[in-house]
Amino acid sequence: MTKRLRVGVVFGGRSGEHEISLRSAESIISALDPSKYDVVPIAITKAGKWLTAGESAGLLPGAVMAAADRRVALLGDPTERGLQTLDGKTNEAQPLDVVFPVLHGTYGEDGTIQGLLEMADVPYVGCGVLASATGMDKVVMKRLFREAGLPIVEFTHFLRTQWESDPEAIEAQVEREIGYPCFVKPANLGSSVGISKAKDALDLRQAVALAARFDRKIIIERGIDAREIEVSVLGNDRPQASLPGEIVPETAEFYDYRAKYIDDKGARLVIPAELSEEATRELQELAVRAFQAIDGAGLARVDFFIERTTNKILVNEINTMPGFTSISMYPKLWEASGIAYSELIDRLIALAMERHEEKSRNATSYD
Repeated sequence: MTKRLRVGVVFGGRSGEHEISLRSAESIISALDPSKYDVVPIAITKAGKWLTAGESAGLLPGAVMAAADRRVALLGDPTERGLQTLDGKTNEAQPLDVVFPVLHGTYGEDGTIQGLLEMADVPYVGCGVLASATGMDKVVMKRLFREAGLPIVEFTHFLRTQWESDPEAIEAQVEREIGYPCFVKPANLGSSVGISKAKDALDLRQAVALAARFDRKIIIERGIDAREIEVSVLGNDRPQASLPGEIVPETAEFYDYRAKYIDDKGARLVIPAELSEEATRELQELAVRAFQAIDGAGLARVDFFIERTTNKILVNEINTMPGFTSISMYPKLWEASGIAYSELIDRLIALAMERHEEKSRNATSYD
């Protein structure tokens, strides 16, 4: 009988996307085949506390799992990988074979937990430290896209402290470089948290105040009349792109947090998007190039705009750990491309093991 892989599913976290992470984790845990995987749920609270498996399971009442009293510890045994679970009764240590960090936003999708897992020498699903960090920071991300020759929306940025010390100068900068309407965003967050559309200077002040609650760096992007298209990417050194999907706002002016997660009539998803074969190929090629521009691995979702007046395709951003519920865009796009949800999870775990094995070839000493 084949040994089951012990999969630590990490979720929650110190992020404005904490609740989205819970939904993603519940879907993933429910879809993991118990004949292949021994699942260890690992929740992180909003305060940063790591919970035992039993406490973690309590946050996911709909998930199918064994809620054993196991806690995670970093151990110093050089013969074992450093991230292990300890049985609450026997204190027996068991190493995790792979970790699925279903963490969205800060302290999870930004390279922090990826760094911890690298230090612990544990395979993990998704992008590494560099790709996660650059993919999270929209300013750095867009600079890398521009360096790679990818078409992007005009943007400017500033720090919260700069705004607080001289808001008039920032207003003049925005009006000079971007104009209205524009979108105001925290540079390091996802799920449309803290994003507003500004149509004038008054809107701008309110939008910056909201964005500054979530990050010290603010990015302003030119507002354009465009279709919103998304493409999923899967793979390591030879990534593949899914069929594109389109987000059509219904009750919301743009695809904001409420439209994504609260109001099920806020937007309509069209999968696959109604596009020409040429446009589909171009989107897929650009998605792979964006993924490679940040040195992506495992998975990512790349978001695009197609300007209505010119049909020009623009890369908006990349999400290195996109929403992963069974109805989220990332898995739905792969489903339309021929990969079912459970198979997609299997592939991601296999890619994590493959990438860890490849990195283990690197020498760590110089004789």
